[in-house]
Amino acid sequence: MFLRPVVPCARKSRSIMAAVEASTAGLSLVEAVLASSGRLQKESLGGRIARLSSRVEELKGEVCNLISQRYVEFLPSMQSAADLESEVQELSGSIDRLKMQIENEVQHDLNVAITEFAELKQQLERDTLILTLLKQLQEFDTALKQLNVLLPQKKYIPAARQLNKTRRIMKVMESRRGFELKILKALSRELRVQTENTLYLLGKDWQQMAAWSLPPPSKEMSSLESATRTELRLSSVLPKDGPVTGPSVASVLQAFALLGELRSKFQQFGGLLLTHILKPLICHPSLQPCLEERPDSATLRFEAVGSDQGHPLPAEVFAKLKVVLRALHQYQLDVPLEPSAEEEEEEDGRRPVLAEVLGDVIGKELSNCLIQDCLVHSIPQNSSKLGEYSEVIRSVEEFQEALKEMRFFREDCTDLLTYARNVNGHFADKKCQDVIQAARNLMTSEIHNTIKVTPDSPEALPSLPDPGAGDQSKALMLRDVTPKPAASLEEETRLSRHTLSFPACRISDSTQKLVALAYQTLQEASVSVEQHRLQLFYSVRNIFLLFCDVVPMYHKENFQKLPQLAAIHHNNCMYIAHHLLTLGHQFQGNLNDRTATFVDLVPGFRKLGTECFMAQMQVQKEELLERLSSARNFSNVDDEENYSAANKALRQVLHQLRRLGKVWQDVLPANVYCKAMGTLLNLALTEILSRITSLEDISAENADRLHDLCQIMVDEGPRVFVPLPEEEQNRPFQEEVPVYVPRWMTFKELMLVLQASLQEIVDRWADGKGPLATAFPATEVKNLIRALFQNTERRAAALAKIK
Repeated sequence: MFLRPVVPCARKSRSIMAAVEASTAGLSLVEAVLASSGRLQKESLGGRIARLSSRVEELKGEVCNLISQRYVEFLPSMQSAADLESEVQELSGSIDRLKMQIENEVQHDLNVAITEFAELKQQLERDTLILTLLKQLQEFDTALKQLNVLLPQKKYIPAARQLNKTRRIMKVMESRRGFELKILKALSRELRVQTENTLYLLGKDWQQMAAWSLPPPSKEMSSLESATRTELRLSSVLPKDGPVTGPSVASVLQAFALLGELRSKFQQFGGLLLTHILKPLICHPSLQPCLEERPDSATLRFEAVGSDQGHPLPAEVFAKLKVVLRALHQYQLDVPLEPSAEEEEEEDGRRPVLAEVLGDVIGKELSNCLIQDCLVHSIPQNSSKLGEYSEVIRSVEEFQEALKEMRFFREDCTDLLTYARNVNGHFADKKCQDVIQAARNLMTSEIHNTIKVTPDSPEALPSLPDPGAGDQSKALMLRDVTPKPAASLEEETRLSRHTLSFPACRISDSTQKLVALAYQTLQEASVSVEQHRLQLFYSVRNIFLLFCDVVPMYHKENFQKLPQLAAIHHNNCMYIAHHLLTLGHQFQGNLNDRTATFVDLVPGFRKLGTECFMAQMQVQKEELLERLSSARNFSNVDDEENYSAANKALRQVLHQLRRLGKVWQDVLPANVYCKAMGTLLNLALTEILSRITSLEDISAENADRLHDLCQIMVDEGPRVFVPLPEEEQNRPFQEEVPVYVPRWMTFKELMLVLQASLQEIVDRWADGKGPLATAFPATEVKNLIRALFQNTERRAAALAKIK
């Protein structure tokens, strides 16, 4: 149990002693260390074991001595331990010095070796790089020489490959960092020259293979005339140039593809093709292609045949386009592309043809042009013709398949067919656009072109379809919208047939067409598929909302200056509001939507018409007051000059009213006309009354002259009520002037007062119960008495009775 802890110390001591002994025996220090660590096995195994056994025995004795000294002879052991520690420290110092010496010598040798190896490696890499560059320079020079040999022979495809090879070599050499050659600038310049030369030769031959003959640009020349003067000659092979065989179109275009220039060339060619051939063929129905074919070439010319009006049918457009595209495919583009060096390893068996490249360049724009300039015009105007659109869909399918066979379109290109098959959605969109555009054109047209509407006049509105009739109710018919009286009602309880009818007046012809357009659109909605009914319904609502925004702003100046147009606009708004009351209800059953209504728009239209007419009324009122302002307050009319001024002012007022009455005659409904004229006449009478009753002194002569002036208004005033063209029909309205002019009886009462005595005035007052009390308040009557009569006892007595 006491042997375990001291074994490591014994081993360490033994190894150190062995190293020292070996060193003293004549061995080098390194050899001694290596021998003591077991790396130099010079002794026999038996001798080492014997020494180990002897050493074990010695250690046993030492341990026993150590124990004895520790526990039996304590004091002597302290001195032995101190001596042993000193020996150990001395021995440890020797070991550290030995270790440092070993590390210094070995590390120095290692650093020298590493430095020499790095220098050798760097030199090797530099030599390898120089060798590689020299090899690449040789390959570059060889490729340029082969390029210069191939180009004159018009072997464009191998020439393009050699040029690509030089490009790759130049790219690799330029990427070498830290190793730049001055010669690279010269080589790069030579490469650019050779590239431009190659592209020039290719472009020159390509221009001969696709030779355009275009008319000079001119603003005076139409697109159709320009198209008829356009010519395109296509060649598949160029003729021989001496001993050199002419290149084929395949070799030229393949070389462009290898050099990465094919797409840019096709963009230029495709732009000319679209501008001068394809788009004119789509837009002009009369333009026809003429193809002249030869063994290795074909020439495309164009001529105008027939009328160029309207829009061409899709089938005719597709046929013309296929003539052009088949010629291109046959003579130039039915060639598979040669793969590049990088693509050869990844080739999956299917190689694209030149037609695909041109299709990728012009396909999207060609499809958009066909949709916008051809297919959009083929959408039916009426839902009854939607069934005939299957022929258009079939022609689109055939055209698309033909282009896919020629590989102008890829398999996933379905823009044309997708558009054609969504005919219901396009029909609804186009119908909405056409309706809004037609409505706006009507709103911005002249509104003075009017028609007379009466309760008895039939209106050109479409008949409503039977909710259960299906597609059999698509035809639009003219009908009389006036409801017939019910036969089951008793005669004495029957309402007038015109009770809910729109009154007789004049409205704009455009407004009637606008309402008819709304009915027709709702008729279309009622027979359309479910998903488009609401779209058309809200288009009709948008028509009326647009009216409220466009018409007042577009015709604003005319409404302010011309009373007739203001009255017509008033009638238009009321006419639309009249139809909006029942428009939604009439179509609710057909639209399958109980919320389809226009009633919420009615107050807005009524307000719109009323505000416009009231603004014109305000203008007329201001003019009337301005004319009356020249009457000099009707004071001192016994003076001839004052009387003439007052008389002239009244005549001007009556003239204005008569002129306005003529302008509004047969335009406004009779009741609106009478209310408007009555309001203006009442304003004039009120102003006259106010100024006369405010006079402080009225002599007898002044009273007579004021009476004469008032008599003019009484005699001429009723004559401004002429709402109808026939004079006999206007008499009832002229006899009812007090109904429309609230101050009429007051004015006539003033005339009586001007000619009456004090007693007659008191009698007409009748203690506040007579007609005079009805017309004037007591204060005004007293003021008139004070102005007309002198201050006497009789006047005081009369004033006392007026209370």
